[in-house]
Amino acid sequence: MTAPPPARRPFGNSGLTVPILGFGAGGVGDPSLSESDAGALLNSVVDLGLGLIDTARSYGLSEERIGRHLGARRGELVLSTKVGYGVPGYADWTAECVSAGVDLALSNLRTDVIDVVHLHSCPRETLERNGVAEALGRAVAAGKVRVAAYSGEGEALDFAVASGHFGSIQTSVNVVDQRSSDTAVARARERGMGVIGKRALANAVWRTAGPSADEAIATYRRRWESLELDFGPLSPDEAALRFAAFVPGVSTVLVATRRVEHLVANLAALARGPLPDEMQSAVRARFRERGGDWPGVV
Repeated sequence: MTAPPPARRPFGNSGLTVPILGFGAGGVGDPSLSESDAGALLNSVVDLGLGLIDTARSYGLSEERIGRHLGARRGELVLSTKVGYGVPGYADWTAECVSAGVDLALSNLRTDVIDVVHLHSCPRETLERNGVAEALGRAVAAGKVRVAAYSGEGEALDFAVASGHFGSIQTSVNVVDQRSSDTAVARARERGMGVIGKRALANAVWRTAGPSADEAIATYRRRWESLELDFGPLSPDEAALRFAAFVPGVSTVLVATRRVEHLVANLAALARGPLPDEMQSAVRARFRERGGDWPGVV
């Protein structure tokens, strides 16, 4: 399968450039996905030009599989991961755990430096008091990490942007989750920070109906039904992706799938550029009217 290569953008003032579309590699860590299928998927992602791959300590086998299957293609990648917890022998959300998590990720990913490392959705109190941001800063100073980052929502995200500790953020950016677009993303842009938009397709809640045990999906479905958005001739998938990717200040948006044909369709949609101005403005206005106080979903 072929697709137009994604446009690239500066990642804030970091000196990195990233494709407009990146790959969320949580599903790659699922042990139900065979090793051969994981390798084929990851290589197809890079072949298509989605050279930013985002993973985390909590994504099962993901870091190890990325290192195993893409180690020889390191020069084609911007690698992003998340730390702060889950390292044997270290208490979660301590400076020591962050440092050990960076070292473990370096080993798993089979690289000498990780481009972007996030503190993964810890609360503001942890950012302020536990020395975790400073530990991540030391990893940058040591040359193990290029950009220190924070992934999260709400007051912790706002604090992270204002703190001066971080060069980028990751936050939910989509048609039903726009809280950060007017706040943290706008401020990050002013400060020259990179921004990774996650949940760009809002879990595609328009494809299914009924209750969900996943609270994020259930929340997004309620919001989708409340907003009653009209995208005219565009499919919700295409409109949502084009909306998120062109929010001012967003460097790249993430999609997660096991199907290469979905990635090809995503790239084709983004090649058509932003939504028409009238539609983009209408989506923003409808959210402010009906969901202006809705918090970001982690």
